[in-house]
Amino acid sequence: MRGLGTIINVAAIIAGGLIGIFFKRYIKEHYQETIIKVTGISVIFLGAAGSLSKMLAVNPATGALETQKSLMMILSLVLGALIGEIINIEGAFERLGEWLKMKSGSSGDTRFLDAFLTASFTVCIGAMAIIGAIEDGLYGDHSILVAKAILDLVIIVIMAAAMGKGCIFSAVPVGILQGSVTLLSGFLAPVMTAGAAANLSLVGNILIFCVGLNLIRPKTVRVANLLPAIVIAAAFAFVPGMG
Repeated sequence: MRGLGTIINVAAIIAGGLIGIFFKRYIKEHYQETIIKVTGISVIFLGAAGSLSKMLAVNPATGALETQKSLMMILSLVLGALIGEIINIEGAFERLGEWLKMKSGSSGDTRFLDAFLTASFTVCIGAMAIIGAIEDGLYGDHSILVAKAILDLVIIVIMAAAMGKGCIFSAVPVGILQGSVTLLSGFLAPVMTAGAAANLSLVGNILIFCVGLNLIRPKTVRVANLLPAIVIAAAFAFVPGMG
């Protein structure tokens, strides 16, 4: 069944959120703050590791460690930030979060929006979401999204225990994003080459780094407004000398 991978992923996020909220009752407030900071540090290291794994390479001739794709990364982030700020993607996410907050009867939850945004960016951004959804749509292969679902479940348990039920609703953008990619997989597959996937992963992991930074120092980076950088990075794979 095509689309099953996204259904499993959404279910895992909801389950993780419910488990996290259950444990939140037994965690003192100042413990929750510490957990948020530690989670932020963990996300920063995950993002940094993912990016560096694509940027660092050993020169076969000299054996020296060299960097690559630096110009592509900088241009993708700058152009992506410019586009994102012009169309204000962050504002759209905030409006969705406020709507979900109202519809879920969470008007009194002051942390709902931050929890929703932080969790959404953490579980939506990354190559696994795109590549996994394409594999699901073309071949009915759910393996990548099932692996992502397990990772997301663990992440959301921790986040929900510290930030609250807003994290559960990150299942909504995950369902929309991955479901759309699955439906459009026939059109996306030809352009999602190994080079495009590598670029997407590099820049996507930098955005995940920014999510971790926001957990430690709230609202430092408007991560949603950087999302176009992922598309630009993938497109650079087809530009000679930039792939």
